Amino acid sequence: MTTLYLVRHGQTIDNVNQIMQGQTQGCLTPLGVQQAEELADTLADTHFDAFVSSDLQRAIDTCVLIANRRHMAVETTALLRERDWGGFTGRFIPDLKDEVWPPDVETMGQLKDRARRFLLYIKKRYPGKTVLAVGHGIINKAIQAVYHDIPIHEVPRMQNAEVRILSLI
Repeated sequence: MTTLYLVRHGQTIDNVNQIMQGQTQGCLTPLGVQQAEELADTLADTHFDAFVSSDLQRAIDTCVLIANRRHMAVETTALLRERDWGGFTGRFIPDLKDEVWPPDVETMGQLKDRARRFLLYIKKRYPGKTVLAVGHGIINKAIQAVYHDIPIHEVPRMQNAEVRILSLI
């Protein structure tokens, strides 16, 4: 059995400003750095065999802050990137409420397919290991929806630097 500690990155400047980050790099706020450091403290007694992160900077920075305590490297993968919000990227989230979705937004089917591929990737690459992986709000929800075989809207929202543990058989 592979144990996956699925983490959402620490708070970013765009989180604070309610900007749709999507697949932009993002930058942790001082609170976001603190959240990652506190999570590292919380998990100090947990053994990890590997650290994996989205290839977006906000997730990498969060993962590195945790992995550095153990002097371990961080592997990155595009499978953990946040949902591609297409034409909504960079926009003020409250302004999007009644907007028609642009055709270049990653579909739910595409997102869940990527989530499935991520879970398979972790199971195959790290069989029987314990892995901490840092992703983003929506992709993490998609991963959990696939794992639990439930609709994505039934997965509770993850807070910044929150962890959820999945056992991959």
